[in-house]
Amino acid sequence: MTGRSRAALRSLKRGLALVMLAAIALAMAGCDMGPVKAPDLPAPIHATTLGTGDEIEIRILGASIAGGKDIPSDYKVAPDGTVNLPFIGRVTVADLEPNEIEVLVKKKLIEGDFYTNPEVSVYVKAYLSKRVSIAGQVKKPDSYPISPGMGLLKLISLAGGFTDIADEDSIIIQRKTAKGDTKIERVSFDDIRDGRIADVLLQAGDYIEVRRSVI
Repeated sequence: MTGRSRAALRSLKRGLALVMLAAIALAMAGCDMGPVKAPDLPAPIHATTLGTGDEIEIRILGASIAGGKDIPSDYKVAPDGTVNLPFIGRVTVADLEPNEIEVLVKKKLIEGDFYTNPEVSVYVKAYLSKRVSIAGQVKKPDSYPISPGMGLLKLISLAGGFTDIADEDSIIIQRKTAKGDTKIERVSFDDIRDGRIADVLLQAGDYIEVRRSVI
């Protein structure tokens, strides 16, 4: 076989190899893998009861203290679940809804003969007792206060993003159900980022673990 023939044969082999690779790529692209399934987690429960560390505003319309000064309105729930209010002292607010606190404070003001028909309003400034935890391969593993509508992407951002050895396709979410059971699901960060599934909305008490890559 001449040198020219051998060169032509090598060129033909390279061409055939490229054709085969192209055919494999087209076949893989044409495979219908079906839609990506979202994690089968129960819908998040948004608890609005108060807990330790929560910051609230309690206003008593028209109330004032000596010298005509307005009474304080900003409070933080103490470790024992109470807030210390003017006139009536310590009131337990832990595990109560804001509207239940309004009724309770109004009742105590009337019972103490401070007011006959006070107007009381309660506004929650920050639910610091409602938290989610993230561990594993993120830069700042910790528990973080949850805000309304907070999703997995926001939590990962708060945690400083992934480490260099994180498996972004293996994020484990543990969630307590209304019945007290624990539901565990795996989710891929890439599927959320690329829009194949919606962001996973979180609920207080969720535990997230980012696994380490095996590669």
